[in-house]
Amino acid sequence: MRPRSTASMQKPKRYRRTFIREWRIFRGLNQDQLAERLDMTPSYVSMLERGQRGYTQETLEAIAEALRTDAASLLMRNPEDPDAIWSVWEQAKPGQQRQIVEIAKTLIKTGS
Repeated sequence: MRPRSTASMQKPKRYRRTFIREWRIFRGLNQDQLAERLDMTPSYVSMLERGQRGYTQETLEAIAEALRTDAASLLMRNPEDPDAIWSVWEQAKPGQQRQIVEIAKTLIKTGS
């Protein structure tokens, strides 16, 4: 019996966490639909979502465009988090957004 090489015993590389899956679900798409928009295979989309494949800036931007968001949001924002400030912001009307900004400035300025 031959000993296993250390290469075959290594865990698969994990890449940085993304919110691609959450954005896809938020936009009401399945993996097949997103893959079609991106001219990728559904299995590749799945591997990206699970952090089993890396991505280039170009790929990230294409995914963001297909999901109607920006590349930074795919890395930092879970669109399904109702308590996150960006969720509150996106639900606010323009006048409410101005009020939110003023309240935030006041909180920072006064510390309370």
